[in-house]
Amino acid sequence: MIHPFKLPVKSYGILAGMNPVASILDRYPVLVIDGALATELERRGYNLKDELWSAKVLLEEPQAIKQLHYDYFKAGADCAITASYQATIEGFMKRGLSREQAWSLLQKSVHLAIEARDEFWAEEANRVGRAKPFVAASVGPYGAYLADGSEYRGNYGLSEEQLMDFHRPRMRALIEAGAELLACETIPTPLEARALVKLLDEFPGIHAWISFSCRDEAHVCEGESLEVCIRQIEASPQVAAVGINCTSPRFIPSLIREAKKATNKPILVYPNSGETYDAAQNDWDGQPVYASFGEEAKVWHEAGARMIGGCCRTSPQDIQVIADWARS
Repeated sequence: MIHPFKLPVKSYGILAGMNPVASILDRYPVLVIDGALATELERRGYNLKDELWSAKVLLEEPQAIKQLHYDYFKAGADCAITASYQATIEGFMKRGLSREQAWSLLQKSVHLAIEARDEFWAEEANRVGRAKPFVAASVGPYGAYLADGSEYRGNYGLSEEQLMDFHRPRMRALIEAGAELLACETIPTPLEARALVKLLDEFPGIHAWISFSCRDEAHVCEGESLEVCIRQIEASPQVAAVGINCTSPRFIPSLIREAKKATNKPILVYPNSGETYDAAQNDWDGQPVYASFGEEAKVWHEAGARMIGGCCRTSPQDIQVIADWARS
């Protein structure tokens, strides 16, 4: 009997076996990831003081998300990470939506990114000297649904099976909507990473990257070493890349070295600006660590990262700097 959220292989069509990470890195030395979505929307004037965070804009002003995806493609991004980080069936239903409406909104996050990509790629000038960008559907951690900063702590108190049950319907919705890869990101705990990788077995042919949030030069937020966390998941053929995101850029060179001890797969990094997230205020405190985020990214590439972008408090301008030196 097939699990109610388990897809048979034939359901994937042309997506089966596709690895967009490999298709770009086979041809180019760097894959440029996009930058912040939620904090950039805030900078553009949208109010995200809400448990749904960027998913609030998905509900209220979806065209703003599509425009931001387009702007990142224009800046040089090889992929768009969808606005589904904090979007869940449970979260939307708490807001009063039906299960069907919640499912539709999750899929809309993928459709917006695909539409932006296709409109960008339709312009001949945009195709010069680069690969066709792909859409990576964000699978945020359970802590993002809690909206209390738990993605920077872990220790949820849930079992592996409970985490799989939480993530399964969202993963299915995103895959059925046409996501070309799953971006399992800001994962603070090895247990959740293992749960996500185990879930991939239920979706044959779909690839994912697994990206951890880290608290220092060597450890994920819950406390386990990054090297150990990566060793536990990297054997899966469906894991296309592993790495770090939403972590202070000052820790990134050391974390890349730790990751390299555990895997030969592509290492990805998309840190935040180095400011500190205040969960109580739903805001960021402090100042960016580096004057030029994009220039500092050269150091991460030299350390071994092949996929580079930005997370919270970064912008299309930062991504353009990375794309400019990466493609020169």
